[in-house]
Amino acid sequence: MIKKISLCALALSGALCLISWGFKGHRAIATIAQKHLTSNTAYVVSAYLKGEAMPDVATWADENKDRKTAPWHFLNLPLGLSHEAFIQTVSQSDNNVYTAILKTEAALKDQNLPFEARNEALKYLIHLVGDAHQPMHVSRKEDKGGNTIQVQFDNKGTNLHALWDSRLIDHEGLSEQDIAKTYDLATSAQIKQWQSDSPMQWLWESYQISSELYSLAKPGQVIDEAYYQKYILVTRKRIDQAGIRLAGELNKLFNSATPPAAAEISKTLENNATKGIVIGNVQLKNVAGFVGKTVSVSGKVYSSKDIGSMVLVNLGGAYPNQLLTVALKGKAKELAAQLADKVITVTGDVIDYKGKPEIIVTDSAQIKY
Repeated sequence: MIKKISLCALALSGALCLISWGFKGHRAIATIAQKHLTSNTAYVVSAYLKGEAMPDVATWADENKDRKTAPWHFLNLPLGLSHEAFIQTVSQSDNNVYTAILKTEAALKDQNLPFEARNEALKYLIHLVGDAHQPMHVSRKEDKGGNTIQVQFDNKGTNLHALWDSRLIDHEGLSEQDIAKTYDLATSAQIKQWQSDSPMQWLWESYQISSELYSLAKPGQVIDEAYYQKYILVTRKRIDQAGIRLAGELNKLFNSATPPAAAEISKTLENNATKGIVIGNVQLKNVAGFVGKTVSVSGKVYSSKDIGSMVLVNLGGAYPNQLLTVALKGKAKELAAQLADKVITVTGDVIDYKGKPEIIVTDSAQIKY
């Protein structure tokens, strides 16, 4: 199993990060895809996701990055490549969004892999197809996919990458549900064409768009209404294409497949539930020594931050001097407002992000105060 490390420390540090399409965009892609699955594919996908809906796992790959999988989300290329040179360069590459998509699809075809490995591969694929369609994820290494190109939009400072991740989408003011409805306008002919295109073609399209965006980009540029009106249409199309193509890939993989046996799923869940005995009374100052173990640990809440998909709560000190970060997800996010300045006890698996311990909390029962 791939070691799970939350992106929260990166988000809080203000470091440059690559989170394609943001929370709304990825969920919209998964929602569109879900609508275009065959009935058998939908059944198999649900089984592999252990009943979770596709939109609910759409950002899992961003929230569980580690050094091995961080490069899977993008592709660095020089500008000016011809179509032939692009194909040759990408074909000879490794450890990027292109090879990751091929790798996860191969994993989903391999019935000899453990159920949990295929569950993880499916969650990656749902996310990475979206990444492949975000133009600034197929871009230059020297500016970190546009992260270092500062621009102004809606009277606020941002960068070219963040503009395409979420700012253009957020400017519309649509809910996740409305985004999926508004963007999903593909005709039958478009669906047929888009689903016949290969991942190489998806990336070539993104490369062409990012090349155009680079030609327009100027440091400190003010993104005006004309830019927005032009490129929100491109954004809509890329998200729709990602959803349609994700559905196409899943239908190819699972339309004739049988779902994993109930016994296999039950065994996996049972193994997960009994992975380790909870180690209680761990001192907060020592929690970093318990990575990979399930512990109960107490500490005072010093600060917190809502980053959309989760609320990050820091124990033992304010960021960046915290001794432990507690990542509240799902319904557990509702606890955040009640925890300020309190001493809490949290129970869960300790993971690591760049030397900092963290516990992900999805059930409010994991926290006592």
